Amino acid sequence: MTDAVSITRDLVRCPSVTPADAGALGVLEHLLKGAGFDVHRVTFSEPGTADIDNLYARIGSQAPHITFAGHTDVVPPGDEAAWTIGAFSGEVKDGYLYGRGAVDMKGGIACSVAAVLQYLKDHGGRPQDNGKGSISFLITGDEEDVSINGTIKLLKWCTERGEKFDHCVLGEPSNVEVLGDMIKIGRRGSQSGTLVVDGVQGHVAYPHRASNPVPDISRLIVALSDEPLDHGSAQFQASNLEFTSVDVGNAAGNVIPGQARAKFNIRYNDNHTQQSLRELVDARLEKACGNRVRAHIDWLPSNSNVFVTKPGPFTDLAVAAIEEVTGRKPELSTSGGTSDARFISSYCPVIEFGLVGQTMHQIDERTPVSDLEKLTRVYRGVLDRYFA
Repeated sequence: MTDAVSITRDLVRCPSVTPADAGALGVLEHLLKGAGFDVHRVTFSEPGTADIDNLYARIGSQAPHITFAGHTDVVPPGDEAAWTIGAFSGEVKDGYLYGRGAVDMKGGIACSVAAVLQYLKDHGGRPQDNGKGSISFLITGDEEDVSINGTIKLLKWCTERGEKFDHCVLGEPSNVEVLGDMIKIGRRGSQSGTLVVDGVQGHVAYPHRASNPVPDISRLIVALSDEPLDHGSAQFQASNLEFTSVDVGNAAGNVIPGQARAKFNIRYNDNHTQQSLRELVDARLEKACGNRVRAHIDWLPSNSNVFVTKPGPFTDLAVAAIEEVTGRKPELSTSGGTSDARFISSYCPVIEFGLVGQTMHQIDERTPVSDLEKLTRVYRGVLDRYFA
């Protein structure tokens, strides 16, 4: 069966909790090979991380080249006994298809595959009637975890083979309330670090012999949090620095600690690069410390850079396809967390449009069957317009 519901069911029944594939890529490989795609299964490795299986499939050899991207790995199901229907059942009940990954994002992948197979069937097995153009799939099993051996390496592998992408649709669950309300055209960058304040350990009864870092780190947290990093940009909301934990590692009640640490994360917009953002926060810390407090920031490596696909013909055709099927004109948004689109954006313009994300990662993750059918029609509309 090549309809979106059947493909989603078959994918959900593969318990592909990162880093396991559990047969999910095999489901796609079978369907795409049967439609004439040149399919590659590529495994990437790196010391200290799990090996990850990935899939790249292409039909056609000429431009324009549109690729559909996604991930078949899922987060753990949690308490499986709490599910209304089995977490990996893929069963339909009361008009909803249940299962881990139904929304995030096996359902989106299934809809894109179903739409492409229908399109090729109607066009003699070719992306265009005149044989020009290409369609491909970039599918990873490493999005829900560290994202080291997945899309970022698959894109590099494709480039080394001479592959060139013109546009990409990533089927992440982009919609907030109903299908058709939002396209993601960009994402904020993400940068984490730890604020470290050094003091002098001592006895609480003799504070003059010590230097307590706790009041100092409290003041520095306020100083770094209170002053805005910026006031937003044309496509993005204001950047935000959020402290997530404070720790002194002190098990004793009568000891002044020698050091205090506070973890934070910054979601930043296109007013900054990673380097300029770090320099800005470091300068603010130095100013807040003055000549008295000894403090520094340990910055963590980040592969989450800010990006935006500026509105234009590609976003316009996607909006038209969505509006035709759903009757809604989607908002062009850059809200939310990170996705593999941050890697794809270095290779071609990318937009994210998938299912409604309300139940993703939850117990009883599910999607209306009607949304699977509509999303398939949206993707088909994108293809019709793209190759028109």
